[in-house]
Amino acid sequence: MPYSISAQQTGGPEVLIPHEINIAEPSDDEVLIQHTAIGLNFIDTYHRTGLYPVETKPFTPGLEAAGIIKKTGRNVSRFKEGDRIGYCAGPIGAYATHRNIAADKIIALPDNITGEIAAASMLKGMTAEYLIRRTYEVQPGQTVLFHAISGGVGAIACQWLKHIGATIIGTAGSTEKAEMAKNNGCDHVIRYDQDDFVEAVQDITHGTGVPVVYDSVGKDTFEGSINCLSPRGMMVSFGNASGPVPAIEPLLLTQKGSLYITRPSLMAYTATYEEYAASAAALFDVIASGAVKIHIGQTYALKDAAKAHADLEARKTSGSSLLMP
Repeated sequence: MPYSISAQQTGGPEVLIPHEINIAEPSDDEVLIQHTAIGLNFIDTYHRTGLYPVETKPFTPGLEAAGIIKKTGRNVSRFKEGDRIGYCAGPIGAYATHRNIAADKIIALPDNITGEIAAASMLKGMTAEYLIRRTYEVQPGQTVLFHAISGGVGAIACQWLKHIGATIIGTAGSTEKAEMAKNNGCDHVIRYDQDDFVEAVQDITHGTGVPVVYDSVGKDTFEGSINCLSPRGMMVSFGNASGPVPAIEPLLLTQKGSLYITRPSLMAYTATYEEYAASAAALFDVIASGAVKIHIGQTYALKDAAKAHADLEARKTSGSSLLMP
């Protein structure tokens, strides 16, 4: 019987409970997907806790998955039954064995990209793509600071940045994660649980700072990240793993050297199907070339989504995580 993981209300991981579902026929512009792998991402926890409000309840989390098209709506011409697809765009609802989704939200998978790799990489890898190629276009020879460098986005971004030719300063919270970062090409790994990362960055850059900081940690690292920037540098705040970033006064940006700050989202950078498809194609190309390798650190049964969320929030995971229907 098809089932989904749904939450009657926001709260801790325990609100995620399996429920049997009935699957309706896809509408004219939809396809019915049978999922083969589902991606686990921090944004899923933000929906579950209510940090990112969800309008309707109960709700099923999840933005990323791969699967096989079982049926198509009458207006769908780009895809057919049996096609392998992946997606990482809204609306939420990926934590399910099956779902109907608009055809303009899915991407055909190349033959050399498995469903598991797609579900483990699309949201995180396309996030890395827009961060390092469009939010701030990193150039060969530049030095960047990337927090949580061994996490899902960080591990992909690290390899991609090395492919570009950048020098990478990364932060990690354990010996194991520091080793993983080095294996991914990180030039300098700072243990932020042991060392002052601001001092370390200043030492590495001989006091000049870095032109861009990528920070998904949030509250615990935000102030320090600002202090790592060179004049006219860009602070890219794209996550809240340690909690929401506090409000800042714009004058601080002037005092610190005419800094820029942005809070980007994948949805804004893939607002059109052309942008969405181009971002996916860029990701699949670097994976297929071998420049970026996707590390699936752990898998969970879909019914164990609550445990997966608990492990993710406790920072017990590394690389990408999958929920398997």
